[in-house]
Amino acid sequence: MTHFDSSMISVEEARERILGFVSRLEPVRVPLLDALGQVLAADMVAPFDIPLLDNTAMDGYAVRAADTSGATEAAPRTFRVVADLAAGYVSDAVVGPGEAMRIMTGAPMPAGADAIVPFEETDEPLRGVNEAPAKTGRVDVFKPAGPSANIRFRGEDVRAGQVVMPAGRVVRASEIGVLSSLGLAEVQVHRRPVVAILSTGDEVTEPGKPLLPGRIYDANAYGVAALVRKYGGIPKLLGIARDTVEDLTAKIHEGFDADMIVTSAGVSRGDFDVVKDVLAREGSIDFWTVRMKPGKPLAFGAFRTPSGRSVPHLGLPGNPVSSMVSFELFGRPALFKMLGRSDWERPVIRAITRDEVRNADGRRFYARCVVSRGEDGRYYADLTGPQGSGILTSMSAANALTIIPEDLPAALPGDEIDVMMLDWEHAP
Repeated sequence: MTHFDSSMISVEEARERILGFVSRLEPVRVPLLDALGQVLAADMVAPFDIPLLDNTAMDGYAVRAADTSGATEAAPRTFRVVADLAAGYVSDAVVGPGEAMRIMTGAPMPAGADAIVPFEETDEPLRGVNEAPAKTGRVDVFKPAGPSANIRFRGEDVRAGQVVMPAGRVVRASEIGVLSSLGLAEVQVHRRPVVAILSTGDEVTEPGKPLLPGRIYDANAYGVAALVRKYGGIPKLLGIARDTVEDLTAKIHEGFDADMIVTSAGVSRGDFDVVKDVLAREGSIDFWTVRMKPGKPLAFGAFRTPSGRSVPHLGLPGNPVSSMVSFELFGRPALFKMLGRSDWERPVIRAITRDEVRNADGRRFYARCVVSRGEDGRYYADLTGPQGSGILTSMSAANALTIIPEDLPAALPGDEIDVMMLDWEHAP
């Protein structure tokens, strides 16, 4: 890392430097359900075929398909029922000509049979509720069944020795289902990053404590912690450090066992903004200003631990909107890389702004907005109100951020602009 550099850099350069410093974390074995959202660290190879045996896809009767030829409701084919087979059991009975076996979904196909006739195509639904059909010894079939009808064949889903999922796959709910079908109770994934989160400032108060005159509650630590958890990390709240080098240093040392340290405030030009000073003394600073709005005062560097580790540090601005937007743009990609994920980029779409979005100071402007689809099928963006970096409700109301380029003084109503989607699920 280079030492202190006060010049503003672009969003892309800042992100590139951060991603260039962090690395994918080591593999660990975790219980299967705990792997949700993590990345596989090894190929998942099937130890056996799925299904293990040919089996029925429906409740019905196993028959020889040729014996059903020409069957109609007016002229059904009658079969002798030789057995009743439930899922989870096997039968030694052989289905011969003119014979049928009553069988439940998932049960292995009996020898001799090559088709399944669903109950709905027999006279079973016409019988009394309490009558046991198999004990009548016969069943009428109303429709012909083709060979292989309603059968799931051995290995049609997975073959033994097949790489079912390669290393690098993100484990979703569907992957959990597949892995459990392979009999796996644990799986090897890349470890979740632990992120130590520290707020700074004499004016900041923990939620739940009395609020003294001139103080504010700590929104940043909890907002960032929620993002860390949402994106797959493990937040470690360090509390609040006062505006002294000694207190800040002691608090930061408490986070030396984490994979990343995130602080909020203390990185601008104020008299008590001491994070930069501590970072310069305890480690190194790569950059501390980015050409963006909100979020210009953004520090990145690394702390050196007594054991020789370098712990990356992301110093977020103190204003709550700036803090959350900065973490979205830089913290999220870093977490994803540590998790082994490469899909950190948010979807960017074109939308027509209904509001004027001023951008007078030559920085990229990420205004909070709500994107919705109009009756014409196009996307529209509406600002969530005043865009001050202290108006946290503007972030809560948004499902997207505008991307107003550095060299564009304003986007006017009716202009088509880029918007970065934060939340598709709650789009109107």
